[in-house]
Amino acid sequence: MKKLLLAVTVSLLCLTLGAQSKFNPKELFNPQFYPYPGNAQRSAGGEPGAAYWQNRADYSIDCTLDTIAHKVTGEVTITYTNNSPDQLPFLWLQLDQNIYKKESRGSSTTTQAGGRWANGEFTQGDVISAMTIGSAGNSYTPKYMINDTRMQVWLKEPLNAAGEKLELKISFSFDIPEYGTDRMGRLQTRNGWIYQVAQWFPRLCVYDDLQGWNLLPYLGAGEFYLEYGDIRFDVTAPAGLLLVGSGELLNPEECFTPEQLRRYNTAAGSDKTVMIRTEKELKDPSVTGKKPSITWKYRISNARDAAWSASRAFIMDAAKINLSDGKKSLAISVYPSESAIGKKGNDWRRSTEMTKASIEHYSAKWFSYPYPAAINVAGIVGGMEYPGIVFCSYQSVGADLWSVTDHELGHTWFPMIVGSNERKYAWMDEGFNTFINDLSTEEFNRGEFKDAGFFGDANSDMMVKYTFNDEMDGLFTTPDVIQQDNLGIAAYMKPAQMLHALRDVVLGKDRFDAAFREYIRRWAFKHPTPWDFFHTIENVAGEDLSWFWRSWVFNNWKLDLSVKEVKYIKDTPANGSDITIENLEKMAMPAVVLVKESNGKDHRIELPVEVWQRGPVWTFSVLTTSEIREVVVDPDRQLPDWNRNNNRWKK
Repeated sequence: MKKLLLAVTVSLLCLTLGAQSKFNPKELFNPQFYPYPGNAQRSAGGEPGAAYWQNRADYSIDCTLDTIAHKVTGEVTITYTNNSPDQLPFLWLQLDQNIYKKESRGSSTTTQAGGRWANGEFTQGDVISAMTIGSAGNSYTPKYMINDTRMQVWLKEPLNAAGEKLELKISFSFDIPEYGTDRMGRLQTRNGWIYQVAQWFPRLCVYDDLQGWNLLPYLGAGEFYLEYGDIRFDVTAPAGLLLVGSGELLNPEECFTPEQLRRYNTAAGSDKTVMIRTEKELKDPSVTGKKPSITWKYRISNARDAAWSASRAFIMDAAKINLSDGKKSLAISVYPSESAIGKKGNDWRRSTEMTKASIEHYSAKWFSYPYPAAINVAGIVGGMEYPGIVFCSYQSVGADLWSVTDHELGHTWFPMIVGSNERKYAWMDEGFNTFINDLSTEEFNRGEFKDAGFFGDANSDMMVKYTFNDEMDGLFTTPDVIQQDNLGIAAYMKPAQMLHALRDVVLGKDRFDAAFREYIRRWAFKHPTPWDFFHTIENVAGEDLSWFWRSWVFNNWKLDLSVKEVKYIKDTPANGSDITIENLEKMAMPAVVLVKESNGKDHRIELPVEVWQRGPVWTFSVLTTSEIREVVVDPDRQLPDWNRNNNRWKK
């Protein structure tokens, strides 16, 4: 009987799992991680090198909006500067409007299920009617070739390296599709059409030190990779339309009535929202003036793109934005009367309040907002970002309006300031932005919409099973290759979850925030790669994180930590205890183990990731003085543990 009791006691104290571990420390901690050493363009420490270069594209655009034909006609003059060490015999440009052609690659590769990037109708795309090049005092018509959403322009003489410029003038036109793959389009309201116009002028492809010309076609899911420069654009539209665009409105006195101009100037100094154009004024003939048309003149500096929106239906309000560097900006919202009908005004009438709070948060925490205005436009587009202006659904209210507004404005930092390649690396754009959105949402109005943030549920059993399932695409996957149903996880949620884990579990808030802030500073208005990000975080935070990137970015590995065994030293609790935990899957993370004694004493053991360097099992001692009541791995649920059923041992 005594032997039987001893056997039962031992079986109660020992929890042995039958699962075979998949963990391989030699694979996870393999020292060969970085594919190339630092060089003169990109340092091994993650900074732009002494010889870093990028080309520049400045744009001057004059165009007209035809509200009868729903058409934009214009001429763009592009000043292109070749700062590379290479002669360029030709240029490549993006003609994104060609995605709306019936025979486009984007149309051909849309799944039968349709989805966000399916075309509801087709257009003729970009119609190029004239082109001239001016270089070294000479002007000529070049040969050019259009291939889907890209155009190659051949030069008579190569554009020389190290700063030579040329002027490329292009006459273009396109029909505005009603549904522009959720990037642009037009919406019919009771007071007129709302036009949201983007990807609207021929733009230079990026020529960089890694690939030369970046030529992935525009298919829908993959967004944009663009050169920086100054963009001036004049849009002539029928009088009575209100038009907003990226950057600074240069001629407000020509566009607003005297009373609206007074309100506009008042808003620039007001922390409270000021009405500029009221619903009552939408149909007041005395407000529209006698001119048949008005030319709205905008300019945005050091930007990679520009967009605009126009409508007779726009109500407009605005307020001052206070920036961390002491400068000011202006939060502006435009929306139809259909968007101002929510209960207690919890609708687009709060958009300016939200815009102001979002921009002020990110400016103070990461990097100061660089543009003179931040504009939120209600329309057909569910959510899309451009420098200085964002398009959001006119139907959004409450928490949904905050979430979409904050997300699209957060894109100012990724990828408008930090100009990563969205066509290839959605996780560096959408994912980084989703991460900073969580922190902004926690702060907005003392957490009013904190339940709308993603991260609160990131480590729930349901989300972990979804995020890390075997059919999930990995982060290091081109957006257009990611399965349609997986994009929300692989591009948005999982990379955000990764950064939270890095901040909260691996580095701590102070080390992470300093490194992340430095990454933004180093690569502001430049073109970083994933390796530049990895190098920067490691060098600034002081940590080799190759094991982390290998798990989260390059593989779809799981984490499954378990309590394997609990033993008393010499079978006596007062002598202390040996706890054995096991890693059953291929990912590794630092771990916290909580040991609770029957006398009420708790032990919290923090184990670094290095405990997994030699194998999947780790045993450590605890100075217990009484029987162990419970052992819990990851008691705070900060890890994306695949199977929490084996995280707990109870007497």
